[in-house]
Formats: sequence, structure tokens, C-alpha cells
Amino acid sequence: MKAGFIGAAATGAGARVSPENSILQQDLISSVEKRKKRSMPRKNKIPTQQNHLPDPFDRQQAKEAFFNNGGDAEEIQDAHEAAPTASDPYFDRGEGHHEAGKRDVELYIRTYNTLLRSSGEVSLKALVQAHYNIDSSLHPDARSPYPDMSAFIYSVLRLPASIIHCNLVLLGQSEEVFLQQGFQVDGWEAVTASARRRKWFYDGKETLAVYVASVSDTDDIVPILVAFQIEWNKMYYLLNADPTTMQLLETRMDRTSPVFAEITKVLRERLHISVDDWRRLELIWGDRLWENLLRIGKQRKSFWLRMLGGTHVGYVRAIRKWWAPVENLLETLALQERPVYFVSSNTHSLVNLMSGSLLNREDELTKFALSGEDPYLAEECHKLQEGTVPGNWQNFLYFAAREWMRTPAGKEFARNRTSEEQERGIWHVGARHGLEIDAQVFELAKLRPIEIDPRCRMPGMDYLAKSQAIILNIDYPLGMAAYHMLREILENLPQMRGIYILGKAATLNGSIGDVMISNVVLDEHSQNIYWLDNCFIAQDVQPYLIYGSVLDNQRAVSAKGTYLQNRQYLDFYYQANYTVVEMESGPYLNAVYEDQYLTRYPMGENINFARLPHELGILHYASDTPYTRGKNLGAGSLSYFGMDSTYASAVAILYRIFEQEIRLVNEQQTTGHLQEMPLQTEEQKAETKVP
Repeated sequence: MKAGFIGAAATGAGARVSPENSILQQDLISSVEKRKKRSMPRKNKIPTQQNHLPDPFDRQQAKEAFFNNGGDAEEIQDAHEAAPTASDPYFDRGEGHHEAGKRDVELYIRTYNTLLRSSGEVSLKALVQAHYNIDSSLHPDARSPYPDMSAFIYSVLRLPASIIHCNLVLLGQSEEVFLQQGFQVDGWEAVTASARRRKWFYDGKETLAVYVASVSDTDDIVPILVAFQIEWNKMYYLLNADPTTMQLLETRMDRTSPVFAEITKVLRERLHISVDDWRRLELIWGDRLWENLLRIGKQRKSFWLRMLGGTHVGYVRAIRKWWAPVENLLETLALQERPVYFVSSNTHSLVNLMSGSLLNREDELTKFALSGEDPYLAEECHKLQEGTVPGNWQNFLYFAAREWMRTPAGKEFARNRTSEEQERGIWHVGARHGLEIDAQVFELAKLRPIEIDPRCRMPGMDYLAKSQAIILNIDYPLGMAAYHMLREILENLPQMRGIYILGKAATLNGSIGDVMISNVVLDEHSQNIYWLDNCFIAQDVQPYLIYGSVLDNQRAVSAKGTYLQNRQYLDFYYQANYTVVEMESGPYLNAVYEDQYLTRYPMGENINFARLPHELGILHYASDTPYTRGKNLGAGSLSYFGMDSTYASAVAILYRIFEQEIRLVNEQQTTGHLQEMPLQTEEQKAETKVP
């Protein structure tokens, strides 16, 4: 029987805790006037009707709490200094107030980059005010005395679970850099974050080490840590505002007891966490929820950062180490001189669409879904079979396979999957050095057309058996790592026939699940504006998309980081008709520029990519709507619904590659050499596509 951490104050309360609740209400009501007088100024003040509880940043209360808990003078002083500096009149609505914009973001970036030049450890306290100043759209309630749970959960999902125990974070570009500084990270525990692919190592005490592949990793990690620290400390003050709160967390109680639900409600209300956010936190932390809250209540969080040898050359070295095993595979298979279609997407869509390994087990997957082991799968399977809901059967099988993989039959399949796919010319290269980015190589000649997802089939699939081309797919990198990686690939694989980019993005005019097709990209790193002849149009994706819309002729801006955006920043670009906010397209296009011109990519220029020697296609699916409060990547998961846009885009990319390769092989057989041949018309394409 599971037990949670519940306080002694509730152990004899029976099914209800109304006496304690009554006392709590009296204490809280008596504090109303004090709360109104000492309400913390901020740019967006909490509405008056919400100000019904004591301010957890009330400095007098903080001092009393520390004295009552035996805190020493130094700790009290730290608490005083760490209280949000939004109480400065400059940041209140009055003289000197200004709306945060792009300049504030640039100042924030410049602040932490200059601090990280230090050879020693840097305290994140120095960045808290700069973080407040940007009014991040992902952290709208940073200045509030109450937790911004969307921002906190967003950060938790992108940090390892061991961050709870850590105070020092080391950033380095390679294992050698860590070793040179005396950190034997190869002997530390490898840890991961559920929503961000990055290599982390935990020393088992209070230190985390992380590999950074580009400046974008720094732009991602630093604001996430600052936001995590801000929200942690808010909860710390709230947990210590009333001494009984920590008592409720320190004693164990059966989770099935009626008292547990009542005490949970009390704790949730004292922390100002909504029911939905509490459930999300329970889902993420599981049985560790109460333990983690107890740790939060015992100590304020104060991170220290240290950058170990961050240089531009270091990034290049890290990319070359990543490329080495991919290059070895290509040389072993004698594929290094083959024509290449480069795809940046994920590591599940293309392999599922081309291998047939899951579709060949349709009966087994259907039986598993209907077994009821997962009620959601069973319900959705019945609805699809009965036709009561729209959906794609292949997408459902791919989704069900994720749960099936955990069963004994699924584990057996996983052990044999590699050899089965290698027979079909599908090769995997796992990330080994620094970058947590896997690669896949597909030999088109070895694919079995009858096993390919029916949405990707077309007349002439037999021609693929005579193709010399390969597809190189990588798990999409973050920000500027895309530039370094594509540049390395273009240096080593000169016969490029197509570059296709599939990624997620924020949409300023659409909805989650939409697919956006851009023909203009503004890169914030170089300030270049790229004008594209995107090979995709809405009709290429729409036939495979069930729930969302396809928006073509859009404009995209490649931002520096997810936290490094605010309302004025978004408004600025939206007024210029930029509706897609993502992180990879601009860096990729900078690399494409260097493959076409004699010089390094320029700064602040308009560049026409209408006539490239190879195809260029960019697709984004909307996973974020920053203009809708709380609708960010931390607010939920795309789940099965998200597979609709992901697979619709992946199918469009594969269809385009197959179509072009069949055309080229047919032309080569007809004339003895390759010539340009028009692609199918939309009418012809509609006739051959499988609905």
C-alpha cells in the first residue's frame, strides 16, 4: 500500500479536517489588510479580488519564519535579498515603467553570456532581475508572489529529475573539456530530461554536468534554470508561511485515506496551485511529489553556473565527433558517394512509414489495444473501428506501439527490430559523443514497397529498387546546432538532392495541431531574411491531415530561445506578418548559404533562395500558441492528437522524395542520363494518393 508524506496535524482528524481548516481560514482572513498594504508591485498586478492571502514575500513574515525555524543571520539576509526586486518603484506602473521588448531580451542574453566568461562559478541570483525584465511569454507570472505553474512545469520537463538535489551546473562542449578541468563525468550517472534531448551527468551529490552543442543550448539552459529557481523559491516561501504546512508534509499517511484528499486540498490551496496543475505535477513527479515539496520547503534554491571552455572551435570539434560514427557507417556500406536526401525530423516517423515493421504486426497491436490494459487505447480503437471519430488507422497503430513495446511481446520485437530493419536498408546511428542527436540512413533500393505506409505509395514504386540514393535523417537539433550539423554534412556529402526540415513551432495565427509552410524566414542569429521557393504547398499536406489546418505562404522567425520571447517581441514580428516562431530553419539556411556562395553567411541581408540546385522544403507543426495564456509546451502534451500533424508532414516529405527519385530513375533508364523532368500535376497526384 502506497504512503505519502502527511503531517501529524492530520493523523487523527478522521474523514474531515474542518477544525484545522477553520483555524487556517481565520488566520488567513486576519491577514487580508496586511496583504493589501504590502502587496508586491509588479508590471501586471494581480487583480484585487485575487489578493485574499498573505504575501509570501512579506519580509517581516519571512524573518519571523526563519527565526522560528532557527535560521541564522546570514540565511535571513539571503532571504531578504532574494525577495523579488519588483518592489523597486521603477518596475511598478508609474514613472520609469516600460513595456519589455527585444532590447530587454538582448540585454538578458548579453548579461549571462558575459557572466559565463568567468573562469569561476556564477550565481544565478545575478540573473533573476534580468529575467523579470524580459516579461517572457512563457513566464508571464514571474513577478507574481504565487507560482507560475506552466513555467515551472515547462522547466521541470526540460531538466533531469536530479536537479532537485543540485546547486551547481557545469556546462561543457565535450568530455575532454570536463576532464581537463578535473571533472570525471564519464564516471557520473547519465541522466535525462523527458522533454529535451541533451546529455546530462549527475555526480550523486549536488552537481550536474551538461553538454552544450551551440550557443542555443546556453540560451535554452540558463533561462530554464532561472525560471526553475524563481518558482522553487516562491513555493519555498509559501510552504514556510504557515508552520503547519511543513508538518503536513513530514508525516506519512495512507494515500487511500479520505484525510489524504482533504490535506492535499489544503496544501494545494496554500501553494496557490490549480487542480489541473496539481495533477500534472503528480503525473510528472509521481510518488516523489510529496518528497520533492518537502525538499523545496526546507531550502531555498540558489544555482551556481560554470562554463568550461566555451569556444566556437569547441562547437566545431563536438560536431565532428558526432559525425564520425555516421561517416564510418557510410564508408562501411560504401554509401559516402551516393546522392542524398537530407531530412531533419525525428527518429520514429520515417522509420515507421518506410520499414513496415509495425504495420506487419497490425493484428497483434490491435489485440493489445483492445485488451483494456490501457483504457484510452481501447476506447480510441473501438471508436476508430466503428467510424465514430475521425482518425488515421496507421497513426493509431504507431501510437499504440509505444505502449505495446513495454509488454514481453513488444520487448521481444524490439530485440529483433534492428536486424529486421537492416534487411530493408535501414540503419541507426545512436548518439555517442556529446550531442544527443541520433541519425538514420535509409537505402531506397532496399525498401520493400508493399510494406511502406499506404499513404506514401504511388505508381512506379518498383523503380526505387534501381535507385542509388539514400535518405539521411537526423533527430532535429536545437537552434544553432542545426547550422553546425548541416554544414558538416554538406562538407562530407556533396551530392545533395534535397533538404527537408520538419519541426515544431509556435503559431501566432493558428491552433495547436496546424501545419505551417513558410516561404520567408528571418534568422535572429544573423538577422538575415531568406526568401524561399518552398517545395511544399498546402495541397501536399492537407490530404493526410485530419484535425488541423495547413497554412502555407507564411513567414517564420527563427528565435534564439523559447524563454527569450515576450509580448512586445511577438507583436513586433506579427505586425510584419511573421506568424511562425521556431528555432532551426534560420541556422539551417545559414549553412545552405555557405554551400552556395564563396563566403560565410552574411549578417542582416535579404537572400533569395528561389533557384537552388536541390529541393528545399520546410514544414512546421504547431505545438504552441503563445498568444493564448498558458498554452505553451509546458501546458500539455500533443499525445495521439499531435501525431496527426507530425505524420501528415512526414508523409508529405517521403511522398516528395519518392516522387522525385522515381522520376529521376525513370529518366535515367529512358535517356541514359539524368535530366530535369516536371513533377506530377496536382490532378495526377490526387489520383495516385491513397485516402
